[in-house]
Amino acid sequence: MSTVAERVGVDPERLWAGGVATALVALVVGSLVLPETVYDGFIWHYFWGPVQADANSAVCAIRPGSTVEYLYSSQACASAAEPVAYPGYTLVSEVGYMVTLLVALTGVVFLLRRLDLGTDREFFYALLPFVFFGGALRVVEDANDAVPAADALITYPLNTLFISPIIYFTVFALTLVAVVATIWASRAGLVERYDRLLFGVGSVVLVVTLGYLFSLFLTGAEGVEFYPQVLGTVLVGATITAGVTWWLIERFAPAVNEGTGRIGFVILWGHAIDGVANVIGLDWMTALGAGPNLIPKHPVNQFVVDVTGSLLPASVLAVTGDTWPFLLVKLVAATFVLWVFEDEIFEESPRYTMLLLVAVLAVGLGPGTRDMLRATFGV
Repeated sequence: MSTVAERVGVDPERLWAGGVATALVALVVGSLVLPETVYDGFIWHYFWGPVQADANSAVCAIRPGSTVEYLYSSQACASAAEPVAYPGYTLVSEVGYMVTLLVALTGVVFLLRRLDLGTDREFFYALLPFVFFGGALRVVEDANDAVPAADALITYPLNTLFISPIIYFTVFALTLVAVVATIWASRAGLVERYDRLLFGVGSVVLVVTLGYLFSLFLTGAEGVEFYPQVLGTVLVGATITAGVTWWLIERFAPAVNEGTGRIGFVILWGHAIDGVANVIGLDWMTALGAGPNLIPKHPVNQFVVDVTGSLLPASVLAVTGDTWPFLLVKLVAATFVLWVFEDEIFEESPRYTMLLLVAVLAVGLGPGTRDMLRATFGV
């Protein structure tokens, strides 16, 4: 089979770089030539505006002329002239971020190929603390919103670096720096194995982040609590549900996990963390004596809650809550992903496959860590 370079006559790395550069130039030139259409109506409306609105705790942000104003009532937002940007995601932004993720993963594959890295499974495990770190770092911004402005560690515009989806780029950049630095240290003979050092670096930044959150509670910061029963319940519940799912796979459908092996359990556990954290945070905080139940932060969570609430009678919901189907959805989706990753995929494109597995873990464990810690610290 011919390579990409042979088929198109261009080195794939140069093709990737040229495509990225062309897209960036088109956006920059378009923003200068047609600012109201390209920047205001597209870039700001769907991507940057929602981040600004979230960073300023506004209901929405508007862009009259070349300025940005923040509105704090739903009525004012509904009557405002477009473009109006609301915190959160839209269909356009989700597609845009999905494309950006795929392009970024391709670029990282090229980098890993140059570094001769990323084909072994130790690379996956070494990145595990950074996934936890991403979720914990997002809770730092949540906590900053909860405490009085005078006690906030980060304020606008710096806090935009810690708001979804910008935080993904922030964590990605920090992780990339750590990967390159640990590889250099290994090849310079300073350490024997880069993966252990990388795991250690990730663990240190995670501990520092958790330490800051815990310090808010110890210093009596207003709006921050500590509920260890929530943390314990989520971790135990996720481990049990992931373990049962893993046993069922191994017992009745072992072919599902032939490709991923033990990585499969880690992915199941990561998505179980997300599912259980949502069930506890949205339905069982009061029952655990951990303050009021939280409000869904993601459209999928809200959709599951709304559908369950519309299908089950109130007498059943009073006992089960309305978030538990989200855990089932997460476990089924994770199991399907494991089934997709067959042995042949690892053999044909090991680096891209390993990065995809990290991404699959991140979209479960990252938000799950955030939801777990939000509930634990009451923010």
